[in-house]
Amino acid sequence: MESETSPKRFADLGLHASLLTALTKAGYEVPTPIQEQAIPIVLTGADLMATAKTGTGKTAAFSLPLLQKLVEQNEKFLEVKRENLPKASVQALILSPTRELAQQIEESLKTYSTELSVRVLSVVGGLPIQKQIQALKRGVDILVATPGRLLDLLDRKAVHLDKVNYFVLDEADRMLDMGFVHDVRDIARKIRGVHQTLLFSATTSGEVEQLSRVLLNSPQRVSVSSPEAVADNLEQVVCFVDKKNKRPLLFDIVKRESVERALIFTATKSDAEFLATVLTKQDLPAEAMHSDKHQKARQKALDSFANGKVKILVATDVMARGIDVDGISHVINFDLPSDPESYVHRIGRTARAGGSGKAISFCDYEEVKSLQAIERFIKEPLVVDETQPFHSPFVQTMKNQKESPFANKRKRYSSFSAGKRRA
Repeated sequence: MESETSPKRFADLGLHASLLTALTKAGYEVPTPIQEQAIPIVLTGADLMATAKTGTGKTAAFSLPLLQKLVEQNEKFLEVKRENLPKASVQALILSPTRELAQQIEESLKTYSTELSVRVLSVVGGLPIQKQIQALKRGVDILVATPGRLLDLLDRKAVHLDKVNYFVLDEADRMLDMGFVHDVRDIARKIRGVHQTLLFSATTSGEVEQLSRVLLNSPQRVSVSSPEAVADNLEQVVCFVDKKNKRPLLFDIVKRESVERALIFTATKSDAEFLATVLTKQDLPAEAMHSDKHQKARQKALDSFANGKVKILVATDVMARGIDVDGISHVINFDLPSDPESYVHRIGRTARAGGSGKAISFCDYEEVKSLQAIERFIKEPLVVDETQPFHSPFVQTMKNQKESPFANKRKRYSSFSAGKRRA
């Protein structure tokens, strides 16, 4: 049973006024259980091992206290103009297993630090390394990285970890599944001196426990339950479609479905803005919600959606976390999330309080892996809409024929002594 004295507001957690202002602007109202438990512990300086899955608010659980501690170390971080500060060195390092997650963490940190002068950068594989090197030269306070790209940068002496005071491993179990154990330990050894380490994992397997014994010093432990299960009265449909046909398919669905209020998820801010603009031109009034918009514009978009002025809101995952609107009839995944729990969190915006709802997910060839992971996670296949005008038999065939690559990775890299892989 929850204590009556348990914090109910972010202000009760001892966060700085600048962080509280940023949270209010982003639409955050009350802390989630993992935030209530983890933030006070991190602020004490103790190492932490947290069991928390995607959708529980874990990113804010480690990001907010890290920003707070940077401010406590140097009040000049409260100066919005960075020119007044000396060149930055990496003080906090956050390791992430995938590029997508690293970029989401970077976006979240920037959202939380709008009232501060903290410099945040993500360095990930698949993007030009020279641009990342140039950004590092300009100075970074908080670095978010995938293990392989960080080791490449360390090999080139483009980044140094000697000033790191805070080390975070996000989704540690996933990193181990992907074979990054040696990379993680190599990186940890390069962090000199006393530092605080935070380890977040969806599970507490033997391998995770072994890693925690190596990296953590007398850690405090917290654990929260997983996000809500899929509602029984929620219809889940997948549309196999070639990537080039996603936009016309979206227009077709919005026009022929009985859409009372639809929330559309995209992977990028640019897609969110573009789709909202094009939908509006198609006489389907829509608003976009993403972090590049000023607070007033974001609030206007949310108000228009909540009061029914527009029926469609197009959003990225990060900005959608502050959305709590009743009566959403449809959730449309224009882009599938790579993490299955993000899928559950997204579609949980409809079919609330006993109501019904429909979740429609687009799946192109590159998203087949994500769909397979989602179906394994929810333990049921999504219903295929073969009647939609842009149905792709090719993508459907690939989905049915392909063995899950995630299963292969678990088989090959489940051992704690798994070989190196860089991303």
